[in-house]
Amino acid sequence: MLTRTRKKIEKQTGRLKRKVRDRTRSVNKRVIAIATACRHKGPQGEEKRKKEYRDLLRLTRQILNDTKRVLEEIQPRRKPGLRALREGLARMSEQVRQVVKQTQARIFGGITQSAGKIVSLFEPHSEIIRKGKASKPTEFGKLVQVAEAENQIVTHYEVFDRRPSDRELLKEAVDRQRTRLGCTPRLVTADAGYYALTHERAVKEMGVKYVAVPNRNTHSPERKNLERSRWFKKAQAWRTVAKAGSACSSADMVCAGAYTAAWKQ
Repeated sequence: MLTRTRKKIEKQTGRLKRKVRDRTRSVNKRVIAIATACRHKGPQGEEKRKKEYRDLLRLTRQILNDTKRVLEEIQPRRKPGLRALREGLARMSEQVRQVVKQTQARIFGGITQSAGKIVSLFEPHSEIIRKGKASKPTEFGKLVQVAEAENQIVTHYEVFDRRPSDRELLKEAVDRQRTRLGCTPRLVTADAGYYALTHERAVKEMGVKYVAVPNRNTHSPERKNLERSRWFKKAQAWRTVAKAGSACSSADMVCAGAYTAAWKQ
């Protein structure tokens, strides 16, 4: 991205004091080498991975130094269209500098948590989301809550700046449904991430007759029998169908789900 923008600036200005050097090929080689090194386990593989990261960071610093030189050179110029490119290049270079610091801390210092961590240069607001899925242990994006009713009608959705716990969202989903449709749903269903006994009780106190949210950690025979009941299984089946995109059965029912909205990097 930095190299591409510098080339656009070079084209806009006609010429720069020093021709833009494209290190994309070298960077790609280092990225492939890191991926290969990650397959090797043990101290030897770890040392090889660190070596490749050092080379990648060295190349990145060279690109950042070239970018700084270009920014200083074009600062006095007032050519139309150059300002937006200059601002975009400055913003991106600051983000890359932060990623360099994060990488150094993570690879050579073992520090994985840092304030304002950037996981995507193109979507810097993205978060790391781990929901325990075997197929996708880690996702990148924003958490979105979607509540559905009859015929795939979405009654409410919300994108969260910071990911809340799924279990905090059930009561809000019912509140929104009641506000939109003017009545309390007869049945509420959601996945196991939404389960909390206090919220289940609160939803029932709101007038919901049936709450079909599985409790994966229960050891209670009564709870297990409840979740084996016909209406509970039917509600969970309806939730699965609603999530797959098929028609829901009744406006008396609400299906709540928390999904990761991921953007193509």
